[in-house]
Amino acid sequence: MRFVAKKTDGGDRKGRISLYCRVLEISRQGFYRYLARQDRPWKYQGLAEAMGAIHNEDLCNDTYGRRRMRQTLLLAQPEGVRIPSEGTARRVMERIGLVHRPKRRPNGVTKAERAARKSGDLLKRDFQADKPLEKCVTDITEIKAKDGKLYVSAMFDCFDLTVLSLAMDTNMRAQLCVRTLRGAAVSYPALRGAVVHSDRGSQYTSGVYRAAAQQHGIRQTMNTTQRWRALP
Repeated sequence: MRFVAKKTDGGDRKGRISLYCRVLEISRQGFYRYLARQDRPWKYQGLAEAMGAIHNEDLCNDTYGRRRMRQTLLLAQPEGVRIPSEGTARRVMERIGLVHRPKRRPNGVTKAERAARKSGDLLKRDFQADKPLEKCVTDITEIKAKDGKLYVSAMFDCFDLTVLSLAMDTNMRAQLCVRTLRGAAVSYPALRGAVVHSDRGSQYTSGVYRAAAQQHGIRQTMNTTQRWRALP
């Protein structure tokens, strides 16, 4: 259809329409419907402009995927824009060139150490908690900056996803996770006796981390495999 429209100057050169439609086995009715659709305004134009405005607010926003973009739209509530589903957000972002393809491997940042002693999986994928400071999860994520990388270690309460502790450094050694654990234990003394779940990364199987967990009365639990997604 686009080829015929180009060769006939958008349908203005009537004499050629029949020829091209016949050669390409395209119906003239279908071609005229195509031309009519071209003149219609794109129904997602307002949404695309809102996404572009969010992207242009900060150069770092080029890392926005469909989930973050939709969440930002929900917070911003742009006037006259209907908030789409994630699938629609992805299609619109692809059309206007805002597609973000993460370079990070899906297996996360931490790496398992085969020789280290592992803790059992006490949660069995059951991350629902009936009360605060009963079950917690912890992990490390990587943040790229202009002058290098930063690693953030966080601990969340499974009861209401409260951030119990954060620690940041330019490396992801075991001490980073120890700082997170100790920060949570100091801020929330009732954490003693809680279960803290992690992946089987070498940071969490290290002797220094195990000693800190024992010191603060934390019960360690780990995935049965290393496939544990990093923090969003």
